[in-house]
Amino acid sequence: MREATAPIGEPQTVDARELRGACIGHAAMVVPATVIPNASIAERLGVDDAWIETRTGIRERRTLAGGERVSDLAADAGALTLARASLTIDDIDLLIVATTTQDEVTPNTAPLVAGRLGATGLAAIDVGAACTAFIAALQVTAAQIESGRATQALVIGVDALHSYLDPDDRRTAALFGDGAGAVIMAAAGEGRMGPIVMRSESALEMIKIPRGGTLSMQGHETFVNAVARISEITLEVLDRTQLTLEDVDLFVYHQANSRIIRAVGEKLGLPAERVIDCIATYGNTSAASVPIALAEAEADGRLKPGMRVLAGAFGAGFTWGAALMEWGMSDGA
Repeated sequence: MREATAPIGEPQTVDARELRGACIGHAAMVVPATVIPNASIAERLGVDDAWIETRTGIRERRTLAGGERVSDLAADAGALTLARASLTIDDIDLLIVATTTQDEVTPNTAPLVAGRLGATGLAAIDVGAACTAFIAALQVTAAQIESGRATQALVIGVDALHSYLDPDDRRTAALFGDGAGAVIMAAAGEGRMGPIVMRSESALEMIKIPRGGTLSMQGHETFVNAVARISEITLEVLDRTQLTLEDVDLFVYHQANSRIIRAVGEKLGLPAERVIDCIATYGNTSAASVPIALAEAEADGRLKPGMRVLAGAFGAGFTWGAALMEWGMSDGA
């Protein structure tokens, strides 16, 4: 038996690893080319286009075509993000993929994405927390960077839930689309990531995809819980920094349903122009929705370096979480 180097309970030293800050920026997104407008879904359900858009805020969504894979979609988003940051995959020492819909039971998506990007020996990890998975990925990545275990990371949110839908289920048939979004996170002398809080509650039957089955959801109960939990977690994160809602420049919530986004905004008294809603052309892209929304906001000028951003999400499990951040990379990152 190997002899212990120090008694249990005695402090251990950590060599060459000091707590430091993390920064975030360079959002990019990719969606499949195949578009499914409301009309085709409405006809099957026996409703009109307006019925779908009024209840969801969605006009169209994208879906992977035959032969296209989740890992390919994620790799494309990752490559675009690296290009926008003027980086290569060799500059990255950690790849995190947030997803529920990996191509295989095993291997996981992250090592497949790393291979597609030309990486060898890269730390590549999947994070799963349903529609909250990207917030969880930010939490995991920030901790790795702040502790000195990683220096520069590529964080991708990707999902392809459209193929798991029952086309005859009015509650879900029009809700979900496929997509991927990504950001860069890196070490910084002055941290730009604030509190990140994750919560969960066992609610198996509320949102569920049984193995080999289709997605089912208790719509009203999910709506009520999503509005309540996202509102609560928003205030909890701000309370940890003694900031107020007025101190946040932009709120980027999970794009589950326009009615949920509006209800959260109304509950918290947020001006509509400070709450991102880009669900109309993508649908609910699950773990991809927050990075897609970040990329959309950055592309149209609503998200700029130095802005204080609060991102939040709610998903199956139930899981929910929120992250406060100052957008933009530090000098040299």
